[in-house]
Amino acid sequence: MIDPKIKSAIEASLGAYAEYTNFDAVALTDTFFEVFAADEDFLTKVDLLDEVFDTNNDIEELREVYFDMLMINFFSQDVKKLEEDYLDSPEWEAIEEETLDRGTELLNLLLYLNECEDEEIEPSLDDYLKEFLLVDEDEFQDEYQIYEPVIANQILIESPVEEIARFAKQLPDDSELKDLFYPMMCFFSNSEFSEDEYENMAENAPVPEFDMAVLEILIAFN
Repeated sequence: MIDPKIKSAIEASLGAYAEYTNFDAVALTDTFFEVFAADEDFLTKVDLLDEVFDTNNDIEELREVYFDMLMINFFSQDVKKLEEDYLDSPEWEAIEEETLDRGTELLNLLLYLNECEDEEIEPSLDDYLKEFLLVDEDEFQDEYQIYEPVIANQILIESPVEEIARFAKQLPDDSELKDLFYPMMCFFSNSEFSEDEYENMAENAPVPEFDMAVLEILIAFN
C-alpha cells in the first residue's frame, strides 16, 4: 500500500523535476509506485528503490529524499501488517543501524508534518524547532548543531526568497542542511503560494530541479 500523501508527493516531485531538467522523470511515476507498494520487507524495498536510481542516473539527487519517503510510507502503511511493537524490536533496531547513513533531514520534517495533521495544528518553523526537534533541550544538542544555520537565521522566512537563496548558497558543503535549506525555508515562509510566488521561488532556487521537487513533497504533505 502507498500512503496517499506519499503518492501525491511522488507525482508532484517527479513533475517538478521534469519541468526544470531535460529528463522525463514523470515516466518513472508508476515504477516508483510499484516499489513503494511492493509486498516486501523494508530492506528489500530499499534495494528496489536503489535499483531505480542506479538505472536512472538523471535523478540521482533525489535518491536520499525518496529513501526518506520510503521510510515514511513504511511507518504509515507497511508497519500495519507487522506486530504492534515491531518498531521496538531488535530486528527494526538492526535495520536502523544498517541504514544509519541513508536519508536526509527531510525525514524529520515529514514526520513533523504528519504530527501537525494528527494534532490539527498549522506547521511553523518555531514549532518544528522547539516542540518537535527540542533544540532548546540539553539532550538534543545534536539536532541543535544540525539546525544551527536555521536557528540563527529564522528571520529569513520573512525575507524575500532572493535572500533565502543567497544564504543557502553560502552554507558550507558539509552542512547537513545545505541541500534542504532553500525548500524548507521557502515552505515555512508561506504555505500557500500564488503562481507568481511559486515561479519566483523557482527562478531563485540554487538547484531548481531538486529544490522545487522537495518543495512539492512538502506541499503534498501539508
